[in-house]
Amino acid sequence: MKKVKKAIIPAAGLGTRFLPATKAMPKEMLPIVDKPTIQYIVEEAIESGIEDIIIVTGKHKRAIEDHFDSNFELENNLIKKEKFELLEKVNQTSKVDIHYIRQKDPQGLGHAVWCARKFIGNEPFAVLLGDDIVEADPPV
Repeated sequence: MKKVKKAIIPAAGLGTRFLPATKAMPKEMLPIVDKPTIQYIVEEAIESGIEDIIIVTGKHKRAIEDHFDSNFELENNLIKKEKFELLEKVNQTSKVDIHYIRQKDPQGLGHAVWCARKFIGNEPFAVLLGDDIVEADPPV
C-alpha cells in the first residue's frame, strides 16, 4: 500500500454555526488558546508525514492563506530582536507545501473534496476536518 502524502482540508463553509463570531472571520481562524483551529490540523498533518496539503477555500477566506504565507517583515523583526522561540512557532508549518483551491459555490463537503481531484490525481489521500480536536501521541 502506498504511503499517504497528500491531504485535503475543506475550509469553504460559511461557518453559520459560529455566528456572529464568523461574520468577519473564517471559522477555521477562530483560536483555540493561542493558535487558529486550522493550524492544529496542519500541524497534525505534518506530524503524520503528510507532505502536500490542499486547502479548499471559499469567499472571504483570504485570512487562511495569509496565515500560512511567509511574513518576511515579522520574521526579520523576530530575528533582529532575538526572539527565536517565537520565530520557530511562526515557521512551524513551513515544513509542508500548502496549496489552495477555491470552491466557487459551497455545495457541501463532498463537493469540496471533489474540487481537489486534480491535485490528488490517483494517489491515496486524507481528508482532514477540524470539527473535533483530539490531542494524541502519535497523532490520530
